Order: sequence, then C-alpha cells, then structure tokens
Amino acid sequence: MLNGRKLAKAGKVGKRAGWIAAAALVVAGDWSAGVAQEVKAAADGGKPHEVYKPIPGFDTTSIDKTVDPCNDFYKFACGKFAANHPIPADQPAVDQFYALYNVNTQALNGILTKAAAGGAGRSPDEQKIGDYFKACMDTDAIDAKGLDPVEPLLKEIDAVTSADQLPALVGKLQRMGVNVFFGYGEQQDFKDASKQIAMVIQGGLGMPEKDYYLRTGAKDETLRQQYVAHVAKMLELAGSSPEQAAKDAKNILSFETELAKASLGVVDLREPEKTYHMQPIATFEATIPGVDFGTFQDAIHSPRVSELNNATPEYLPALMKAVHATDLDTLKAYMRYEVLTKSAGRLPKKFDAENFDFYGRKLNGQPEQAARWKRCSNSVNGALGEALGKVYVEQYFPANSKTKMVQMVSDIEGAMGRDIDQLDWMSPATKAKAKEKLHLVANKIGYPDKFRDYTKLEIKPDDALGNQQRAEAFENDRQLAKIGQPVDHNEWGMSPPTVNAYYDPSMNDINFPAGILQPSFYDPSQDDAVNYGHIGAVIGHELTHGFDDEGKKFDGKGNLSDWWTADDTKKFESRTGCIENEYGNFVAVDDVKVNGKLTLGENTADNGGLLLAYLAYLDRAKKEGVNLEAKKDGYTAPQRFYIGFAQNYCENSRPESVRNQVLTDPHSPDHFRANGAIVNQPGFAGAFGCKKGSTMVPVNSCRVW
Repeated sequence: MLNGRKLAKAGKVGKRAGWIAAAALVVAGDWSAGVAQEVKAAADGGKPHEVYKPIPGFDTTSIDKTVDPCNDFYKFACGKFAANHPIPADQPAVDQFYALYNVNTQALNGILTKAAAGGAGRSPDEQKIGDYFKACMDTDAIDAKGLDPVEPLLKEIDAVTSADQLPALVGKLQRMGVNVFFGYGEQQDFKDASKQIAMVIQGGLGMPEKDYYLRTGAKDETLRQQYVAHVAKMLELAGSSPEQAAKDAKNILSFETELAKASLGVVDLREPEKTYHMQPIATFEATIPGVDFGTFQDAIHSPRVSELNNATPEYLPALMKAVHATDLDTLKAYMRYEVLTKSAGRLPKKFDAENFDFYGRKLNGQPEQAARWKRCSNSVNGALGEALGKVYVEQYFPANSKTKMVQMVSDIEGAMGRDIDQLDWMSPATKAKAKEKLHLVANKIGYPDKFRDYTKLEIKPDDALGNQQRAEAFENDRQLAKIGQPVDHNEWGMSPPTVNAYYDPSMNDINFPAGILQPSFYDPSQDDAVNYGHIGAVIGHELTHGFDDEGKKFDGKGNLSDWWTADDTKKFESRTGCIENEYGNFVAVDDVKVNGKLTLGENTADNGGLLLAYLAYLDRAKKEGVNLEAKKDGYTAPQRFYIGFAQNYCENSRPESVRNQVLTDPHSPDHFRANGAIVNQPGFAGAFGCKKGSTMVPVNSCRVW
C-alpha cells in the first residue's frame, strides 16, 4: 500500500489477515471551477468554507534553492512546503495525500449536495448516497433524538445476565462494525488462493495496538490515563454515575491490557506464516470451551464452516481466560463503550466531541475536528464507495488518463522484467520464477468493470445511525457470503475516489483507483519526467510489493509458496537487512526511531519502485526522442523526475501524529521516504552532479531490486 496515514480510529478487521495493515483510507480527486462554486456554499449551516485547490505536479514554490540537493534532497525539493502549507486545525498533518483528500472531499461534497437535494431525476444510487449524506448532515435531528437510536443495543447489553448470552450478542455487534473481543472475517486461503475461507483474529482493543497498553515511560502512562478518562466520560454521558463510570473505565483498561498481552505486535502481524493456522472447526472450538461458536456465526451472518484460519491461535485462549476472570458488569461496560465510540459521529454533539478529543486531539495532536461536511462526504465514500465512485469517475476521470496509466504500467513492468534479467545476485532458477510471477500480475486502473449493487441496502434521509449500522451490516454480509464461493478477480478493495494504491498478494494484482490519478500524483499538464517520478514511482512501488519481504512469499497464483532457492533467500535477506538498518537509524520524533522491521516492506517498495520508474522513463524518453539535458522550469528531465518523486512526500506534520505513525504504521514518515530511497538510486548522482561520499550519495548504498 502506498500510504497508511490514519484519518480515523480503525474499525473492523479487514478482509485480509492482520499482517496487511488496515487503515482508514485518505481520499482525493480532481478539481473543477464548477465544483468549487457548488461546495463553497455547502459548508456547515450554509457558511462558506475554504476552497481547496490541488498542488501542481511540479511545485516550484516548495523548492528551496539555498539547499544543496547533494546534502539533503528532501529539504531541497520540499524545503518551503511547510511554510507555504501550515497544518489546518482540523488535520494532524498536511502533505500531498491530505491536499488531495481536501480537494477530493470537496468534489464528493458537490456530488452529494446535488444528490441530497432530491428530485424525480435521481437514480437509485443517487437516492442512497444523497439520503445517507442528508441524514449525516442533519445534526439538529441527531441531537433531538439523543440516545434513542442506540438505546436498543445498549438495553440488549444491559439485559445480559450470563456469559452464555455473549456469542449471539457479539455476533450482532460485530455485524454492525462494533470492535468487541476479537475479529472475524473472510480471506483467500494463503495456501490455496482459489478458496475463500473464514478467519478469526485478535482484536477488541480501544487503543491503536498492543504496546500502547504495555510500554513504559511518561508519554505512554499519560496516554493510558487519558484513555481511561475518555472511556469514563463516554460512559457517563450515556447515563452512568461519575463514580461507576470511573470504576468501569479502570476495569476496562485492565481487561484490554490482558488482551494486549496476548496479541501479536505490529511487526509479527506482517509475517503471513504467523497469521496462517488452518484448523478444523472442532479443533478451533476446543480452544474456546463453553462458547457456542455456531451461534456467533449465525448472528454475524456467516455460513457455518468446517474449518477456518485461526490467525492468532494464542489469542482466543487468553481472551477466554480474561473473560472468565472479569466480572460481567465490566464486560458489559466494555461493550457499551465500544458501541458508543463506534456510534459517536451519529450521536449528539457531546459524544462526537468527546470521542474526537481522545482519538483526534490527544492521540494525533489535531486541535479541531474536521467540519461536518467533510466527515459526512467521506463517510458516504466509506459506506457506498462504488455508488458514489461511479458518479465521481464520470466527472473526474477522463478516458485519456486511463490510457496513459495503462502505458506507464506496461513501461514499468517491462523495466522490471529487464531489471530481473540483469540482477547479479539472483540465480537463473529464481529469476525464471520471478519473471513468471511478474507476467501474471493483473492491473486494475481507475475503477471496476462492474460497479457494486446496493439494491438491498436501505438508506433513509432521517436515520443517520441506522444508515451507518445497515451499511456496516450490508458490507459484513457481502464479505462473509464469499466464504466457500469462487474468488472474484474483478473485485476491488478500494473505492474509485480513494487516493491510495495497493498490491494484493493473494490476488497478485496492483490497484490504482481514479482518486490517486489526479494532480499532483498524475498531472496531465506535466511532462513524462514529472509524471514518471510521481505516479510512475507509485506504480513501481506497488509492483515491487509483489517481491518485498512479504510479497516474495507468494507465487504468481497468489499462494503462500517458497519459490526461492536457499542461497537466493540468503542474498535477499542480506540486501533487505541493509534497508532495515538504514531506516532503523532515522530518528522520527523526540527519541522515537523509525522501526526498520515494521517498515521494511514499504521501504523496499519505495526503493525498488523509484528505480523501476526511472528505468522506464529513460526507455520512454529514448523512444520519443526526448532531449534529457533540455531544461524546463530550470531543471533537466532527470532532475525533474527526482524532484517529482520527492515532492510525493512533502509534508508538515504534528509531532503527536508522527509518533503515532512510527509506532503503528508500516510506512516511514514522509521525509525519510524521500531521502531514504534517493540515497540508494544509481541515477541520482549523475542527475545532480553529486560526488560519491556526499550525504545523498554514500559510498555504500542499499539495493534489493
């Protein structure tokens, strides 16, 4: 995945096992004057808001010419970005992804404002996206209803008198996206990618990951105290006495700490072997004695299965031990809190504000919550992404953009094939397997061939929380219905407006939604040098994921399979070890260093992707007779290529956000993604006339692909 910044608290476990980092995705898109006028008057309460414009593909205003590019290329290419782009109060950071997020949210808001206005001409999909948005925006109605929309679930929790009642209730809650106790979902079988199977995995934590409960030090102790205070406040707002809420919150932290102790860490979750443990259902059920798992499956609308992947097998027994050691009142308070935090954005303002105070302000240092129109626009994208995406594509993704992307993907795949042939460390046998896998990679560009059918999803214009719950249940049912069915290779894992890209090892495909194929990542007004540096490096990045430390473990058909010779594996690990050590020495914020193991896959993809894009660009320029030394905007074509790449990662981030990212995210902070890859590029020194031994051209560099 290209970008892993989190804009919101992570929710239900994704379709892949936990080693693929799940993130709330940043979305983005194109710009038009018409949309600007539409949305300028569509802010909260009709109050005008800032009009967002995209950053150009080649941003001369960010370049700091006083910096020697051979000394610090990021500061050269992005040195003026932070001063020109102060962090908005409603964001934890500003970078190219957030810039596109703002522009595209604006575009989506224009589409939704029109759809919400109603009229006989609306299509069924426009009715759904318009009514979902309308209900979300109606905060007066939400406030007037108070806790009534969530009261049935809270009463159902309060009515529990025995742990025997939990399987049915937990299944019901999880079907609505409420993160309680553990995760359950669908995935392709790692060992047989033609099969879709059930998977159970660790989950149920209210903080980002296990070490937030276990690390020592003043900052972590303070954050845990703030979390307890937040949980208590949410329970109190829902009717608990201050004394009872404080007691329950403290006990909830103790319960979740036991779950954290039994959970795998973020590094282990990246290793597919550690999250693949197929078990007959009888064997699995023996690890959770006394639990009627079939009742849970019925409640979550899963087919009964004869086997499943118990992805984190040590977790469930520890969970059972913690449940039995915890009084029922605490378990009920835990479930109440999870319902409230999941529902907070569709409850009265005091719940919404309190939830943001912890997850936004305290965890990420974000002073203000995003405007309602932004959050509602993007929640429609999350709930009805392909219905909204269909309209988005029609307005913001021209056919020539897809044509150009197809060409660039072909160029970069060709460059990788030639690169594999020229590797001096890989044996002919492994090269043949690598080429075989490369040729089997499927390319998905822009949008799916067939958009999703939302006919069975009921959306009402006056039921904000009900819409959210039904959308969660609809997606849950859609995913779980795939268990035991043939794999649909045309399915997408991201909606068309998403500004991100991903590689799926089980599908062996690379995916580029229309949302990222916009300025600055792809700018039709710029030359190939800039675009191959920007989106070309993204293409190369996703392609390289098929051959990073995780992707290399899957063959061309998507099966977990060791197709490497033992000697080639040793050489590969030696080369990835170089990258791990390089990034592991970067100090991100305060005394927190980048985790070289956690970020290894993304760093490998950045390095390999940039090289492949450069090789592909040189080949394209040769075919088209481009004079590489001719200057535009004062720079040669190779210089523009590298500046374009580095400007993918121009950023201005709050330290709290960076700290959270480094501790949880498999992506390095932006600054290090730029310089960390540049120092290993064989073409960079010649482009900028840098001497061997300079900071950006070290004597010893790292290279895998």
